[in-house]
Formats: sequence, structure tokens, C-alpha cells
Amino acid sequence: MYVRQLEVTDFRSWEHAEIEFEPGVSVLVGANGQGKTNLIEALSYLSTLGSHRVSTDAPLVRHGAQRAIVRTAVVHADRELTVELEISPGRANRARLNRSPVPRPREVLGVLRSVLFAPEDLALVRGDPAQRRRFLDDLLVLRAPRLAGVQADYDKVLRQRVALLKSAGAARRSGGGTADLRTLDVWDGHLARHGAELLGARLDLLVELTPHVRAAYRAVAPESATAELEYRSSLGDALPAAVPDAGVNSTGKADVDLLEVALLTQLAQLRAAEVERGVCLVGPHRDDLELSLGGLPAKGYASHGESWSFALALRLGSYQLLRSGGAEPVLLLDDVFAELDTHRRARLAEVALAAEQVVVTAAVPADVPEELQGTRFDVDAGQVRRVR
Repeated sequence: MYVRQLEVTDFRSWEHAEIEFEPGVSVLVGANGQGKTNLIEALSYLSTLGSHRVSTDAPLVRHGAQRAIVRTAVVHADRELTVELEISPGRANRARLNRSPVPRPREVLGVLRSVLFAPEDLALVRGDPAQRRRFLDDLLVLRAPRLAGVQADYDKVLRQRVALLKSAGAARRSGGGTADLRTLDVWDGHLARHGAELLGARLDLLVELTPHVRAAYRAVAPESATAELEYRSSLGDALPAAVPDAGVNSTGKADVDLLEVALLTQLAQLRAAEVERGVCLVGPHRDDLELSLGGLPAKGYASHGESWSFALALRLGSYQLLRSGGAEPVLLLDDVFAELDTHRRARLAEVALAAEQVVVTAAVPADVPEELQGTRFDVDAGQVRRVR
């Protein structure tokens, strides 16, 4: 899989830009603030329908414009597909596949698969659980685009249930009736069903991802302790107690039905506390991916170098997992070589050279390892110019 063309209009700082790519290595070189990261962000957005830098779409639209358009041509197995996204803050985004509108933007997920490694990835190790949940969910969608619908359904139910919890709590404090509590029973069922499917998918993903991350960490930090990943569910001890073998059935996959029962049971037990606080205390939205080195949490214990190594291992592990699925992803490396020492730079370059396509950004050419000096584009003053 590779990107043949990228075109953006009113995206971030770009009024318009168009780049013709080829398989292999492409290097975008430009001083800070010239917009090279914005181009990487556009490619990543087409993969996940989200930005690695901001949580909302509004900053993606150039100041003064009403919408942004990102268009790309992707070649996979000798077939070319054109994907176009229209990003309109405050309104529903729209998408086209081969120039034809699709019902929902998520219909184009899976056309472009990419793995992005960026300076912001340090937050995967040092940041809050939301960063790690998003890491898992983005990877889930890259592997199985249908799960974007599961996530959307879960988020919708969660918002509705939280609103009902708040109104039920207010009614209870004022001596009101129990209508909201009866309604909550219905939403509990929806939350448990969608939550169980999302939770099961995350558990299955972690089983497959962990060996790749361990191997990647050994390669980039051979002198360090062993890297481990463990899923921390808001079910706590109720997960193994209520779900034999932590919810794994005879096929080796998470048993969604048993996970649903566990979630329903816990929701019932925590109902009073949830109404009192007006928050949903159980479900995948409160889970975490615990990263550890030698039995100690990486967050708080890992050195700066170890944290970078873990972040890199998570991305390289993701890349290897996607690659093993048969559709090699495009590797996006956004201004990261300047952050890495000689050994880590060499390991990342080794992986990048094996990729069908890698797009690298750097402030100066010297930041990029010599073996990755492929097709070069200079990014300056609102222009992208191919120089070799």
C-alpha cells in the first residue's frame, strides 16, 4: 500500500498543496512552522478520522475558511482508490470514495492504513489513560474498520446515560420521582452490549499486539528491562470473578456475552454511587493500558530515554501487527529522528527501509539518517517543491 497523491485545501496552514508521492522514502524538509507536520497530519487523519494533535476538528480548518478538504489517491494490490474528506466544524463531515459520496465518513476507513510516530507519542507513556485508550481504539479501527461503528454507538449511549444519571441525581436530591431510574435500566443494557464488544476487541488486540511491542522494545532498548502491557478494566476484580479466564472462550477470543453479563452486574452494583456523582463509573471509557518495565509502571518510573523507547515500541509493534495482517501500512515519521539517540535512530531507520512507503519530516536534512535520504521535498513559504 502506498499514497500516490495528497491534496489539501484550507487544511491547517495550507490554502492549497498537492504532492505526488512514490513508493519508498519521501522526506519533507522545512523549518518549524512551515506546515510539513500539517501534511503528515492530513494523511493520518484519512486513516483514523482523527488528529494526533487536537481532539476536535475546528483547528484543522484554515483561519477564515468554512471547511477543509483532504484528498488522496491510494494504491493497494494494483488498484487505485481516491478518498476525499470534507471537514466542516459544527456540521457533519462528508466523504467521497472514487468521487462518489458515501453515507458516513467512516465508510472510507481502511482504504489508507498508516502508522504515525510523532513527538506527541511521549504522552502514550507519560500521559493520562485517555491517550492509551485512543491508541488501542485507533489500532482497532485500522485492523477492523467496522469497529468504528461500535465505538460511535458506545459513545452515543454513554453520553445519553451520563445525562440521565445527572437528571436522576437531581431528581433524587429534590425528592422527585423514579422515572429516570427506570429509563436507566434500558440504557444499562445498551451500554453493556456495546461496551462488551469494545472491551472484547481491545482484549483480543492486546493478546496479538504484546509480543510485537516486546520484540520492538528489546530491539530499541536491549539494555533495559522487559516491557509489559496489561489491560486494566474498570470491572477490576469483577472481570476474572464474573468471567472465567478473563472473558476468553474456547476459540481463544474474548467472550462478548460473558463480558456483557459482567458489565451489567457491575452497573447494577454501582447504580447508587453513579446517581449520586452523576458519572458512569464502569465501562471501557474508564479503562487503561498499563505499561511497565521490569514490573514497575513506566509512567513515573521510566527515564526519558526509556519512555521514548516505549513509545517507539508501541508504534513499531503496531506497524508489525498491521503488516502481518496482509496490508502493509504507510509509515509516517514526523520530526522524530532529532529526538532519538544513535541506536534508536538506527533501529527506526532499519524498520523504515523495509516499508513499502515511508514519509519523513525533518527541520534539516541532517536530522534524517543517510540511508533514508530518498525523494526530497522542500516545504517553505506555503509551497512544496520536489528537489530530488
